[in-house]
Amino acid sequence: MDDLIGLDPQDPEVKAFAQHLDRIEKPPPPNTVEGYIDSTADFASGIRRARGLLKLAGVVVVLLILLGVLQGVTGVVSYVFETFFG
Repeated sequence: MDDLIGLDPQDPEVKAFAQHLDRIEKPPPPNTVEGYIDSTADFASGIRRARGLLKLAGVVVVLLILLGVLQGVTGVVSYVFETFFG
């Protein structure tokens, strides 16, 4: 963390800024599984820090994603049961 030189390393704002600079300096590979996981982690940490309407919008996005996953899983399970047991 060379970004902390001359600053108080115990200050939470300084640590957050140094982490932000590290993310900017080393962007994750965008088209790999690791890149997608890192992006998801960044989204989740941003929603945890958000307040008010922005947090509500993030929660709604997550719920819509989970609803889509649930619908997909339900479709696959019903297809499997219809194919093998129907």
